Amino acid sequence: MTDWRDALPPIRGKLLRDEPLAPFTWFRVGGAAELLVLPADPDDLAQFLKSLPPEIPITVLGVGSNVIVRDGGVPGAVVRLAGRPFAAVTTEGTRVTAGAAALDAQVARAAAKAGIAGLEFYAGIPGTIGGALTMNAGCYGSETKDVLVRAWGLDRAGARRDLALADFGYAYRHSSAPADIIWIEATFEGRPDDPAAVQNRMDEITARRETSQPIREKTGGSTFKNPPGHSAWKLVDAAGWRGKLFGGAMFSPLHANFMINTGDATAADLEGLGDAVRADVKAQTGLDLHWEIKRIGRAAGA
Repeated sequence: MTDWRDALPPIRGKLLRDEPLAPFTWFRVGGAAELLVLPADPDDLAQFLKSLPPEIPITVLGVGSNVIVRDGGVPGAVVRLAGRPFAAVTTEGTRVTAGAAALDAQVARAAAKAGIAGLEFYAGIPGTIGGALTMNAGCYGSETKDVLVRAWGLDRAGARRDLALADFGYAYRHSSAPADIIWIEATFEGRPDDPAAVQNRMDEITARRETSQPIREKTGGSTFKNPPGHSAWKLVDAAGWRGKLFGGAMFSPLHANFMINTGDATAADLEGLGDAVRADVKAQTGLDLHWEIKRIGRAAGA
């Protein structure tokens, strides 16, 4: 039987077959990537995309802070951007330009150092800029749509695509930009302010997060989106799921919208917990909880 991976030309980065993905995620669960792609730079990624047969699926994995990789692994190619070519952050005037692999908190720190206000909220988001672009990431009253100017990425065929803010069609935790774009870089606009004042606001956000969220645990950030007019954590709490074990998974006693791997959870435990909570909340309140955490790949044995 022919293996599609045998026909791929080499890249300057790395192509790793059957690579376990659990170490790349905050939950530390899940199976392997059929092929893990670690490109050296954007040109390397573009050449890989051009050579990849169109029927092979592509999944992009960032820092793994808001994803469950299912136990059966991920078919096709999993692209992970890392290193300076994808993570550089620069400032000019009131603008910040950041690679898609840059940590959100890294971008907030660069803005603060340059005396650029408006991006402090990124200090409270445990992800990368690529993920922020995809889901209009935000917290504490601010969202990506409030500061984004433009971004560019590569489409499924390896062609460059440039988008302005209006092209994203942002809504709450949603973008209508083409789903096949792998983001490479984005530019944000803030406003001038005293660096110390910006840093103080960032410190407040960081302190608030450390006291209200289980950031030292194997977690994945907010599990569910807030239904209109409601808080997801309150619904989870009222349904009786705060601190209640489901296999090796549970919703944190500290924050009832954060799932944690207590040590030996499987991806099936985590996803099963989320679905059990959704069912209970629906039965008790009639409200639908929608996943904010992305679930990718196949169940074990599928």
